Amino acid sequence: MKRLNLIITLSLLATIFLGSCSKSSDDSTSKTKTELITQSSWRFDHATAAGFDVSSQIPSCFKDNVVTFSSSNTGSVSEGTDVCSPSYAGNFTWAFQSNESMLHLSASLFSGGSGDFTIVSLTETNLVISQQMTIAPYPATTVEITFKH
Repeated sequence: MKRLNLIITLSLLATIFLGSCSKSSDDSTSKTKTELITQSSWRFDHATAAGFDVSSQIPSCFKDNVVTFSSSNTGSVSEGTDVCSPSYAGNFTWAFQSNESMLHLSASLFSGGSGDFTIVSLTETNLVISQQMTIAPYPATTVEITFKH
């Protein structure tokens, strides 16, 4: 009987020990912000200001642009079928700043804005950035712009 208890105890300890050796989900590697922003092109999804959707205030010619970032810190804006006048198509350089909480572009993506953005979030599918913008006829306000793949 003692031998049976010893075998059961050793079996339980082996099960517990071997079960604890499996890899946890914390061991998986997460992508860097550079990998996330450069993995594929981005398209405008929507824009908000003061909690309100202001997408209708963004000209349609900006909404169908395709923004691409490369790992060499260059990028491009391609016009969609609705071309802006003047065109915003072209190349730019980009860099993360302030511990990757800011995104600096050498060109603006929208009229009324600049090339400096605060990164609100960057995931596999969404890039959310914000900046002070002036969208006529409204005064300057912080606009949050969401892009998606």
